Amino acid sequence: MGRSRKTRGEAGDASLELVILAPAVFAILALVIAAGRTSIADGAVAAAARDAARQASLARTPGAAQAVALASADAALRQDGLDCSPHVTVSTGGFSVPVGQPATVSAAVTCTVSLSDLLVPGMPGSRTLRASFASPLDPFRGR
Repeated sequence: MGRSRKTRGEAGDASLELVILAPAVFAILALVIAAGRTSIADGAVAAAARDAARQASLARTPGAAQAVALASADAALRQDGLDCSPHVTVSTGGFSVPVGQPATVSAAVTCTVSLSDLLVPGMPGSRTLRASFASPLDPFRGR
């Protein structure tokens, strides 16, 4: 009494529904993964820019500031698991400000994150993320 009988036309409906819905479900899952990967990478690039600016502000010369900022950004991105070759630009104009005057050094980090392994039609193969941060130089330190 409690059993329902399938008619002859309903026998393949579940298979057909699965064939139709499965690609859509996989596409939505890939988009969620891409959004998460991009969001995490964006935070990592911002943290790398902050670290690079902070390390550059501790350097004594503009050349040393550029070198430590690049090393710091590269290490921060590697620690966060991002596989990219960061491009780091350091603005060292604050080193020419006279001692006793407020000055800053800033770092901008650019990183390209790969999305090509997600295999979603229409999705770009990569996304370029950028972040910058400024850090003050000690006004009473020799430059």
